[in-house]
Formats: sequence, C-alpha cells, structure tokens
Amino acid sequence: MAPIRALTPADHCELLAIYGDAVSSQAPGPYGDRQVAAWLSQVGAPGPLAAALNQGSGLASCSESGEIEAFAVMEPADRLSLLYCRGRSVRQGHASRLLDRLEALASSQGLGQLRTEASQLSLPLLRRRGWRVAWVEALLIDGILFRRYRMTKSLPTVS
Repeated sequence: MAPIRALTPADHCELLAIYGDAVSSQAPGPYGDRQVAAWLSQVGAPGPLAAALNQGSGLASCSESGEIEAFAVMEPADRLSLLYCRGRSVRQGHASRLLDRLEALASSQGLGQLRTEASQLSLPLLRRRGWRVAWVEALLIDGILFRRYRMTKSLPTVS
C-alpha cells in the first residue's frame, strides 16, 4: 500500500508537475484541445492553483520509493480544492486513500459536510464515494468555457 504523508511547501514544484501531468494525460478524453491548453495555463500562473497550494493543507500518496503519485489539498478546511494523480498512477487507489484520510480528518474535526467543485475527471470517483451534485456551473479559464460540478458530502459525526 502506498504511503500517505502531509504535504509541505517543499513539495510545491512537484505538485505543479503532477497537476500538469494529470491534466495532459487524462483531460484529452473528456475535454477539447483548447480546454486542455487553458487548464494547463494555470501551472505556474498566479491564481486559484497557487493560492490553494500556498494557503491549503493536504496529503500526498507516494510510491514505495517516496515519489508523490497523487495529492489532495483542502482550502479552506471544509473544501476539497485539489485532487490530482499522475497519469501512470490512475486507478490504483491513490485518490480513494487520500479521500478516506481527508474525510476522516474532517469528521474528527467536527465538520459535518465537505464541498468541492469537481471536473468531469473527478466526478465519477466522487459520486461513487457518496458525494452529491448540488448544481452544475459554467467556468471560464483563459476565456475558454468549462463545466464543473458543485458537490457536497455529508460526514458522520464523531463523538
């Protein structure tokens, strides 16, 4: 089983590389070329990605050698802001293990619900895990239209 550890500021460059790898390897199916290019333009640019990495907290799912294969960031504490996995490591349980940990942590902190804005890539996984679509919204990235899904998940209360 892949080790999971807390993210640190020293991980940011690697996280940007994983983000870019995830988008370029997984998005071309459900997204068009212009959308993929716009999404990739977020790497290294000031904006929501940089803010989430700088202000959020999260976890990394690592290979046995310690290389990060997937990561998740919460920002703020009740919002899943980022969830990305290297293309070579999809469908190996990295994202599910990260979500297990983050959901348990949020529940232990007394949070009753989590929220996120999911892409078409993460929508199926989150639905399988009990997240519900609250509404669908349009988003512009570099003038290119995207559809994303505002989702919530109720958490068990811990006494």
